[in-house]
Amino acid sequence: MTPTFRGGHNIAMKLPKAQFDRTIAFYRDILGMEVTDEGSEAVADGVAQSASVRFGPVKLWFDRVDNYARSDLWLELFTDDVGLATRHLAAHGVAVQDELEPLPSGLDAHWISNPVGIPHIVRLPEEAE
Repeated sequence: MTPTFRGGHNIAMKLPKAQFDRTIAFYRDILGMEVTDEGSEAVADGVAQSASVRFGPVKLWFDRVDNYARSDLWLELFTDDVGLATRHLAAHGVAVQDELEPLPSGLDAHWISNPVGIPHIVRLPEEAE
């Protein structure tokens, strides 16, 4: 049995501290998008500050990660069965990388990376924010 996969609702752009304000200004002041300050209370471990914009059908998150030297893009994948998906991915040489960023307690999800190193969270759609 093969699990189904589809794109999620969230994309996260992990940004070094030195690039965070300029990146927010680009989307807000140059592109004219409404930027929401997500603050620093509800963000993941290692994320010092967060903001977001609606980017078509997805929410694009800007996460300030102070120990990053370059920006990174993280994607969300929905699946109908996380366990089956994890086994399917492992059978194709794709290892779970939950050390990338702590997952919220009780969330049925795993981090993986594509062949060029772009992280993806694999999760159930009903658990999505």
